Amino acid sequence: MYTYLKTKDYFLTQEEFELKYDSEFEMLITHPQPNNLSKYYQSTNYISHTDDNDTLIDKLYHYIKKYSLRKKIQLINTLDVPKKTILDIGAGTGDFLLEASKQNWLTNGVEPNEQARTKAHSKKIPLETSLTKIQNKQHVITLWHVLEHLPKLEQQIIDITNLLESGGYLIIAVPNYKSHDAKKYKTHWAAYDTPRHLWHFSSTSISLLFEPKGYTLKNTLPMYFDSFYVSLLSEKYRHGKAKYMNAFFTGLYSNIKATFNGQYSSLIYILKKD
Repeated sequence: MYTYLKTKDYFLTQEEFELKYDSEFEMLITHPQPNNLSKYYQSTNYISHTDDNDTLIDKLYHYIKKYSLRKKIQLINTLDVPKKTILDIGAGTGDFLLEASKQNWLTNGVEPNEQARTKAHSKKIPLETSLTKIQNKQHVITLWHVLEHLPKLEQQIIDITNLLESGGYLIIAVPNYKSHDAKKYKTHWAAYDTPRHLWHFSSTSISLLFEPKGYTLKNTLPMYFDSFYVSLLSEKYRHGKAKYMNAFFTGLYSNIKATFNGQYSSLIYILKKD
């Protein structure tokens, strides 16, 4: 594997990392991968583990999150399953499962971060600490910007597959390193987020990883707002401050370009287990 790009942990430690290109799966791999990953999440500013709404970027994140939640619920409600059982891996503060439960889904969730689990519990959404605690098979499993965080990717895919019913659906949302905004910001692209993101997927990686495990890719959907939010963070990493107009036009151009080549900043993959 050759070095595709050198970057750093702009969010927290400023440590440097390399992204190695894996030609088999058309993906990038963070190198080195730290043994103690938990320390890279130990910040009150890690927004997916909190409900903080202090800064303008926080407010933008939560606005997008609220919109995305509605879209996610609409998506799972279109799935043809015999029983509405769902497992959300990397459930964060539990908002997705809370909304799903309001739509009569029987919910299960996994979240390793204690702070996020506590927030979810306050919303009456109990979460397990790991997949090993989940006993029953599910008809739908979701990973919303989570797969890129999971160590031992091959084993995680096996464990997830064992928890999904035959004919069930696996929904995965991940950043796309072949998007326009990724190519523009290069080392400063916020969605690399090393080393919290261990794997970086192209639009073909998911098929290459999951189809040999007995899945069929049924559909791929764009996440339109991700290009704007990621561009805003990327501007901050590049210039030391958020440049809102630059971010807006980069996000807009990324989406316009993606209408022709499909390379959106983030993509949702809907897979069905054979």
